Amino acid sequence: MRVITGIARGRRLTAPEGLDVRPTTDKVKEGIFSAIQFQIEGAYVLDLFAGSGQMGIEALSRGAKRAVFIDSSQRSIRCINDNLRVTKLERQAEVISRDSYDFIKLTRQAFDIIILDPPYRHDHIANVLPIAARKLSEGGCIICEYESEMDEPAVPEGLTLRKTYHYGKINVTIFDRPGNEGEEE
Repeated sequence: MRVITGIARGRRLTAPEGLDVRPTTDKVKEGIFSAIQFQIEGAYVLDLFAGSGQMGIEALSRGAKRAVFIDSSQRSIRCINDNLRVTKLERQAEVISRDSYDFIKLTRQAFDIIILDPPYRHDHIANVLPIAARKLSEGGCIICEYESEMDEPAVPEGLTLRKTYHYGKINVTIFDRPGNEGEEE
């Protein structure tokens, strides 16, 4: 597992051991970041169910302004902090040890990019997506990674479905909150 491009390009990342963390493959990660490439620069990113933190770190490496990493596992929190040190991106990051549901329900922050890559087979996306949609900035996007046997997530109120990508056993669905682009001042 490595950072694909940007200021931390090529840096190796580690993942916590165990079955509860399933790192995103480089192929899937490259596909996701190609799809959102014009939204990353200066973005405020939320990596919910962060695991190793690799998705938020990739966003920071590619020019995101700040990333918040949320995970309830102490092993994951240690791993995220280690990976941020290796990539020298700790100053742009906030790492919070907390239940992802509690955080997303209670935060008053709005995010430009929200990454949802929870443990599989628990309906986390269906449960957290409507809440996350209310925390998304205008012009922002939510990225949902899930197993291909699962149904495509329902489009939350106020968002539009951009596209679902299929990568073998993994699907990625991206939702957008329409912004005010095109409005004249």
